[in-house]
Amino acid sequence: MRPDRIHRFVTAAEVTTSPSPWGRREHLSVPGLTEAEKLYMVRMTMPPGGSHPFHRHPEMEELLYILSGRAEQWVDRTSRVLGPGDTAHIPVGVVHGTYNAGPDDLVFLAILSPARAQGEAVVDVSTEEPWRSLRGNA
Repeated sequence: MRPDRIHRFVTAAEVTTSPSPWGRREHLSVPGLTEAEKLYMVRMTMPPGGSHPFHRHPEMEELLYILSGRAEQWVDRTSRVLGPGDTAHIPVGVVHGTYNAGPDDLVFLAILSPARAQGEAVVDVSTEEPWRSLRGNA
């Protein structure tokens, strides 16, 4: 993504969308779009049955804010079903996973900090124990 200029205001027309393994990702504040160095924000739309299985961000903390739908949200070995207006905070390096727990699209904001990781931004651990068996899916 290379916009023509760095934005202080990002209109709906300037938001870029990209597919991801977890759903449609809308870039609201990412390097190259805004000058934010400590904030990375995307709006995710996860289809029914979709998930971002257990993973961690070695250098970033994350805040998830549910806009619509229902999320089975795991932070470490604890889960809650979240709905519109609910938030989950994930500290740096903590394993977590988001699973669409409803019949409709799950739409949420993912805000991560800092905006750039020096190493891997996302490390998938969904095939490792105890995460592989935690939801009873082994």
